[in-house]
Amino acid sequence: MDEKILDEITPKEVIKILGAEIFDEEMYQGNDFAGVVTGLAWTQVGGDILFVESSLSRGKGTLTISGQLGDVMKESATAALSYLKANAASLQIDHRIFQNYDLHIHVPAGAVPKDGPSAGITMLTSLASIFTQRKVKSQTAMTGEITLRGKVLPVGGIKEKILAAKRSGIKEIILSAKNKRDIQEIEKSYIKGLSFHYVDSVDQVLKLALLKDKVAKPLTFILPEGKA
Repeated sequence: MDEKILDEITPKEVIKILGAEIFDEEMYQGNDFAGVVTGLAWTQVGGDILFVESSLSRGKGTLTISGQLGDVMKESATAALSYLKANAASLQIDHRIFQNYDLHIHVPAGAVPKDGPSAGITMLTSLASIFTQRKVKSQTAMTGEITLRGKVLPVGGIKEKILAAKRSGIKEIILSAKNKRDIQEIEKSYIKGLSFHYVDSVDQVLKLALLKDKVAKPLTFILPEGKA
């Protein structure tokens, strides 16, 4: 083959030959909005990051879950909400908000089916953020299953998830203490620049992920008269 032809192939010409990129890699999007948290997911083509978004609007406490989520992932969302309601006082959340505001939990890329329990702590953090209007720590991602008692359980696909986090600009990762062995098996050069926080409980997750500061334009809750 003529060497001169090889020398003339540039990145722009590669796109012309092979076509546009098939996959649009997700990148970390910041923490300017309450209720937006970065999670880590395993897919058939490797790891990826995902975003869990929560929003509140005045209503009657209706829960909406969207983003083409499977049954297990929906159960994680309801478990997260149940835990938050049961522990609202410790997070200084007025219980009247649950009855007077509708909650919508959404995981973008709605055309892509998603399932599994690993977004549990991501959803819980998203809900805690939206109900308190507190900021989530920047450049932080997480993965882990939750229980109604607030335990954080280990999940699979850790190596792929960690590599996806690094590609996306994440600096800190929160995961179950029982997943520590999975991190220890990853080549050190692949995780250079990443900090890992190993947790056993949801309380530890929120202590690490939620900042004391509120978002720039926090929602002002309008609640009926009565005992808070």
